[in-house]
Amino acid sequence: MDTFISKLIYLVGFITTNVLIRGPRVKAYKREKFQATPTTRQDRILFAVTLIGACLIPILYLTTPVFRFADYTLPLAVSLTGIALMILGNWLFWRAHVDLGVNWSPTIQMREGHELITRGIYRHVRHPMYAAIWLIVLSQAMILPNYVAGWSGVLGFGLLYFGRVGKEEQMMLGLFGKAYEEYMRKTGRLLPKF
Repeated sequence: MDTFISKLIYLVGFITTNVLIRGPRVKAYKREKFQATPTTRQDRILFAVTLIGACLIPILYLTTPVFRFADYTLPLAVSLTGIALMILGNWLFWRAHVDLGVNWSPTIQMREGHELITRGIYRHVRHPMYAAIWLIVLSQAMILPNYVAGWSGVLGFGLLYFGRVGKEEQMMLGLFGKAYEEYMRKTGRLLPKF
């Protein structure tokens, strides 16, 4: 696939994820009252690494020649698969936000009156938003033909995911106890249990 076209397709997906889907949720989040939960230094670092890998580096790749040295050619089938993953990832990202509603937070914290969501996509998967982001960062690697910009999202998000998901589940166990234990037995972390 032509590099210009792959960059354009990636940009459309990026805007869909970060502006059209996440943007309104961030506005709504700011209106909600959340319990004060101290953000650790590790949380801030992991979040920054994710932003650098999934946002800053790809944007630099799209707008400057700084990473041109790491370009390579992708087979069309890989690029098309990446586009399909991006579409699926963005749909799942949107669906997870809709189903989670006001209970969504960009950090590990609970809203006053927080409820355990087990409906919609959450009926099948405990962390569909993380699953969606995995699909999106994998699509980044399959659409952007660059060793740095393509794979930086996988690395950045991978560090955040493995550093955060366990803490998040412990917090949910602490808040919801046996109800969350039962929910864990019925659902997969990223994929449905069969």
